[in-house]
Amino acid sequence: MRLLRRILLWLVALAVLAAVAVAVFGPGLIAGRLNPVTAVQPWPVSEAARALHKRLVIADLHADALLWDRDLSTRRGEGHVDLPRLEEGNVAVQVFTTVTKSPRGQNYAANETEAPDNITPLVIGQLRPVQSWFSLKERALDQAARLRRLAEAHPDQLRQILSRDDLEALLAGRAKGARVIGAVLGMEGAHPLEGQLSNLQIMESAGFSVIGLTHFFDNELGGSLHGTTGAGLTDFGRAVVAELVRRHMVIDLAHASPQMVRDVLAIPGTRPMLSHTGIRAACDTPRNLPDDLLRDIAAKGGIIGIGFWEDVTCDDSPRGIARSIKAAIALVGEDHVALGSDWDGSVGVPFDAAGLPALTQALMDEGLAEAQIAKVMGGNVVRYLGQVLPQQ
Repeated sequence: MRLLRRILLWLVALAVLAAVAVAVFGPGLIAGRLNPVTAVQPWPVSEAARALHKRLVIADLHADALLWDRDLSTRRGEGHVDLPRLEEGNVAVQVFTTVTKSPRGQNYAANETEAPDNITPLVIGQLRPVQSWFSLKERALDQAARLRRLAEAHPDQLRQILSRDDLEALLAGRAKGARVIGAVLGMEGAHPLEGQLSNLQIMESAGFSVIGLTHFFDNELGGSLHGTTGAGLTDFGRAVVAELVRRHMVIDLAHASPQMVRDVLAIPGTRPMLSHTGIRAACDTPRNLPDDLLRDIAAKGGIIGIGFWEDVTCDDSPRGIARSIKAAIALVGEDHVALGSDWDGSVGVPFDAAGLPALTQALMDEGLAEAQIAKVMGGNVVRYLGQVLPQQ
């Protein structure tokens, strides 16, 4: 009996140690495996490109770094984004998005809304607050709190942007030599609203400025580009869009179905963006919306963020991204093209945030003028946010 008790105690101890090991090491291993830097060697960057890169105001529309349980104030070996790497890449404004649900078997063709969720095991394994295990709303608020605490702990490195005035102050400081990075908080799919319009006020109070309507599955707002219905906006979706316009919050159409895009564009006052995508003319894949819809988004004053991964560029290199950007300029004009990396979004990219000079070099190699590069690398995002965000 005593021997059996000892064996049981050892088994319990081993189980506890295994659970601790999973919590401590598992998320980092998963993040490193799902978010690789794919380039075997760094892209060669000339001194002329480095000098131009230092003069640019750089902004990126999409990074999912808040999903992963790592200290973003220190440089890490896994993933694509942290404050030291953003600073090294001369990034002035970064949109950080919250990912709260992802269907098992996720694909670009058709995902069931009720499919088992990939994010729940990650949240539990990272030992996030218990309330976030069962609520998408609490999951989004937990990631929002991570960004807020990061900015509060490192005010000389990161400042959250909530208004046009915040953005203007950030840019004025950087023009005088400050290296602080502006963080804009976004939501990837509005399912954390949990079907309640009143939750939008809670999300805005938590710091959200950008709301993506859908992700990889159809939700209460309408159809996803990767869902099963192809539906447009629901009545609830229309109410959310109207409220976003009223509150001067940014509407993000990434992952929206074509009909949802049309429905949003038909609503007076909307000026949506498409945060991370590719161009069908350059990369004909189901992840990329039809090109005519991108022209329609630009016609309403929106911007198109070009992603950095192969599924949207069809060429996993800085040259491939630059060629997609060039195709976007030909399609919608140089005033409507931006960066939408999808860093830390469970995709492989050819460079992390510190490696951004490679893209400046590739754009120069593609023959873009300095003024065009300045717009694409951040000027268009700064102008757009300065017009869409609330005054204060």
